[in-house]
Formats: sequence, C-alpha cells, structure tokens
Amino acid sequence: MAKAKPKDPLEPKRCAELLSALAAPERLEIVRFLTAGRKNVSEIIEGVKIPALNVSHHLTTLKHAGIIEGEKKGRFVFYSLRNGVLGDAVAAGIPKETLDLGCCQLVMPGKC
Repeated sequence: MAKAKPKDPLEPKRCAELLSALAAPERLEIVRFLTAGRKNVSEIIEGVKIPALNVSHHLTTLKHAGIIEGEKKGRFVFYSLRNGVLGDAVAAGIPKETLDLGCCQLVMPGKC
C-alpha cells in the first residue's frame, strides 16, 4: 500500500493562483487602496484612477481569488480585503501594509 503524500504547506497551486490574481498593476493598486478599509466601486475608481469597466473586471478577479470580498448595502457594494489577508497579519504584529496570502507575505509600500 502506497503512503499518502504529506500535504505541502506551501500549497503551490493555490499560491500560484493568488499571485496570478495580483499580477496586474491595477489589481495591486486596488489591493493597496483597500488596505485603508472598505470602499465602494465609486471610491475605488476615484482613488486608483482606473476606468470603471476595468475596475469591475479587476474586482471580479480579486474576488474569485479570495483576496477581497464584497458586501451589498442598499444599491452599493463595498469591497474590502478578505479577513485574514490583512487583519490576522496586523493582529500578529505584522505591519498593516503586509498582505498575508498564506503561502507568502507581500509588503505593499505606501504611495509615493
């Protein structure tokens, strides 16, 4: 009988999916913008200076990857970093600019 392969804590496939979701400069801008707290689409468009159609596409990609989450309030959807991506890192004493993806941590420097 073959031994079960031990689970790789890195989870290479999941890690690659997360990093792929962050591979667009616009998505990195959105994630950095959301480190300040939840925002609706209008605030994100204004804050990152990306056309509305593109913001919608990037938000969908980040949401499917599990990096952000959306909460509908009336006619607005407010987006924030998924709990654990930022909150658990801050609670552990890691600077708030650090995203904890589970497989790695990504430091998001402030805007120049």
